[in-house]
Order: sequence, then C-alpha cells, then structure tokens
Amino acid sequence: MSTPARPSGLPVAIVTGGSRGIGRAVVERLCRDGHAVVFTHSSSDAEAARVESDVRAAGHQVWAERLDVTGDDAPGRLFDLAEARGRVTALVNNAGVTGPLGPLTGLPDADLRRIVDVNLTAPARLCREAARRWADGGGTDGGGTVRRAIVNVSSVAARTGSPHEYVVYAATKAAVETLTLGLARELGTAGILVNAVSPGTTDTTIHARAGEPGRARRVAASVPLRRPADPAEIAAAVSWLLSPDASYVTGTVLNVAGGL
Repeated sequence: MSTPARPSGLPVAIVTGGSRGIGRAVVERLCRDGHAVVFTHSSSDAEAARVESDVRAAGHQVWAERLDVTGDDAPGRLFDLAEARGRVTALVNNAGVTGPLGPLTGLPDADLRRIVDVNLTAPARLCREAARRWADGGGTDGGGTVRRAIVNVSSVAARTGSPHEYVVYAATKAAVETLTLGLARELGTAGILVNAVSPGTTDTTIHARAGEPGRARRVAASVPLRRPADPAEIAAAVSWLLSPDASYVTGTVLNVAGGL
C-alpha cells in the first residue's frame, strides 16, 4: 500500500502496469515531464516499491497501487485514488499480458479470457471512466481549458498477427487500435484526445514471462534497425502524445517499431 493520499499540485497521470518494462519507463518519463503519477501493478510489490523509491529519490511524486485492472470496481477505484492526488489529466493504458507462447490450438480458455479481459476490456472500461469524469471538458486552469488525453499502448502484433506465438494477444491489440480511433472521434468535441502507441519488439521481461527470455533478440533479426526497442524509446512516444506539441493529434496510432 502506498503512502496516504495528498494533493500533488501537479497534473496527475494514471499509468496501468507501471512497475516494470515499458510501464516503468512511462512512469519515469512522465514524472520528469512534470506529472505526478499514480501507477498500478497486479502483484509485483517489490518492483513497484523500487519504482516509488527511485522516482521519489529523483524528487518526483509517484504512488503505486496494487490493483487488478479487470476488477469490477477497478475503474472507479483507480480514478478516485488518482483524483485524491490532484487534477487527473492523462490516462495511459499500458497493462497487458501475452499469454503463453504457442499456436492458438494450445491456448487454454482461462488464458484466452484473461488476455481479452486485461488487454481489451480493462482499457475500454478505464476509457469509459475517463470519458464520464471528463465530460465537462475538464474545467479551467489559469484561464484556459484543461487538455486531457488518453494513450493506449498497442503492439506491432496488431499488424503482424503473431502467428504461432500469440494471435489472441495480437487480436486484442488490433481491437485497442480500433477503440482508439472510435473514441477519438466520439470524444473530440469534449476536448479529449485519444491516441495509441504501437511498440515493436521491446527488450523487457514480458518475453520471459511468456516462456522465451531471448525472444526480443531473436525477433530483432527481422527488424530493419536490427535491434529491439528500449522501453525509454516507447515512453518518449507516449510523452510526446501527452505533451502540448501533440495538441492537434487524436485518433492516431504512432508506430515505434524500428521500421516494421
């Protein structure tokens, strides 16, 4: 459990799955950009505590919350926690699971349901919560409208399909991109920007958790840049989409895939 809630005085960003990999890099980058960050993790208490410790040591405000994003009360609970820290201006739907590597014929129903619930249903519900809470346009801050933005983390798998590895994961990421486009058009009149970042193969522990620790290096042979991405490179794209420089960008999927 993180420290008791207190207003941050900074714009607050919510990041799901922020204890490691791309999520941790996003948390660190957004804090450097001037956000206070509330991030979730599902079970990695030690890793989440290290993120809090490291980021706070750098002078930033961050809070970890152990939360299953698929829980019935997760969207409301998470936004309540974040709003206790300040004005929430950003949501980054990063939490995701691949399931075990292998063909679709070998994927158990329980894993299939978990992949869909975490990768698609949870982001859709969190986007809905954001839309409901931000429907008034966000009020004003210093005389201007507060810009609020959602960034969904997709994957190059949405375009490749990931045959023989994780086609259901790929399908959920393709659905996330469609969700992004539709919501951008639906929420634009409320001043809410909705975009996605589509990372290529990134050097994180997600590959080991799926069953192949060296997968990132193996796949890199087919990438024009001949290397996997560093998580910080994906975080930079998320940061840009949440920055004033992207104030006229919505409904866009930003590919950060080394040329794929």
